[in-house]
Amino acid sequence: MSPLPKPSAVLGRPGLKARLVLVSAAVLLLNGGGWLGACLSFGGDPALFAMALLVYGLGMRHGLDADHIAAIDNVTRKLMQEGERPVAVGFFFALGHSALVVLVAAAVGATAGSLELFRGVHEVGGFLGTGISALFLLTVALLNILVFRSVYRAYRTLRAGGSPDQAELDRMMGGQGLLARLLRPLFGLIGQSWHMAPLGVLFGLGFDTATEIAVFGLSAAQVVNGLPFATILVFPLLFAAGMLLVDTADGLLMLGAYRWATARPIRRLRYNMGVTLLSALLAGFIGGTEMLGLIGEHFGFDGGLWSLLGLLKDVSDRLGFLIVVLFAVAWAVAFGLHRSRAASAVLKGDA
Repeated sequence: MSPLPKPSAVLGRPGLKARLVLVSAAVLLLNGGGWLGACLSFGGDPALFAMALLVYGLGMRHGLDADHIAAIDNVTRKLMQEGERPVAVGFFFALGHSALVVLVAAAVGATAGSLELFRGVHEVGGFLGTGISALFLLTVALLNILVFRSVYRAYRTLRAGGSPDQAELDRMMGGQGLLARLLRPLFGLIGQSWHMAPLGVLFGLGFDTATEIAVFGLSAAQVVNGLPFATILVFPLLFAAGMLLVDTADGLLMLGAYRWATARPIRRLRYNMGVTLLSALLAGFIGGTEMLGLIGEHFGFDGGLWSLLGLLKDVSDRLGFLIVVLFAVAWAVAFGLHRSRAASAVLKGDA
């Protein structure tokens, strides 16, 4: 019996360009609205306006956290392998994550006189959020290792003059084998871009980054200083706008690179091998670092390896930026090699 079609295939949905326009418009609207609120609220106070700029920068920096980038890039590639054109993976991930930040900042601002409740939520949420993030990324790393092995075998077959079965290749690259299905309780639930929103909420449960704590503390401090509660919400909204901008851009960058890579079978295999291996190493490193850090924090380990893990956590935004650069370099190298080989083939043909 043939599988049931996806709901989107039955009901229809906007085309790729239309969805790009909608996502871009949403990001611009949220950023424009946040800055309009900042200008109206803080336009006459240079100090508060400077704080608004700082919070926006913190949001953009938070969007570059390594776990954000790894999750967005891997899910974008997974959906592309399943035939989707996911233009909003980063957008919905950041939307879910930032919605939680806005709600908690509002709650902290409303109860600025007693933050003990937030400290309790932070302790429980920190363990839960970090554990979910680490489990998801380690699962992604293992799946990517399995996919890399299969794709490498298909590549060797193609280079030897054989012709690997396309349906089997799609199954391998989509991670749809029996073992893969058993290993991806979270990853396999994501079939469309909007499914990233609840995952973004789960990733945000930790409230364990300095950027988020800074927004919460700033919200509480300004309430104590006498600012109206509605005005305080401008800070977390600007933080969310900055994060949405960066995470949406990362998702679109990965989408564009992968669309180019899937245009030809041999190009698809080469690009997939490189990016799949890179994704496995990065996701495994980040997930392993988070899991070990959680173990060290729970048991009170200190010094040596545990100090190094703490340092890596403090520079997670730089790791995220490095991941973006690595994926961009991978695409640029693959594109350059393809163009040089195509030019060589043309010259040989002319000769």
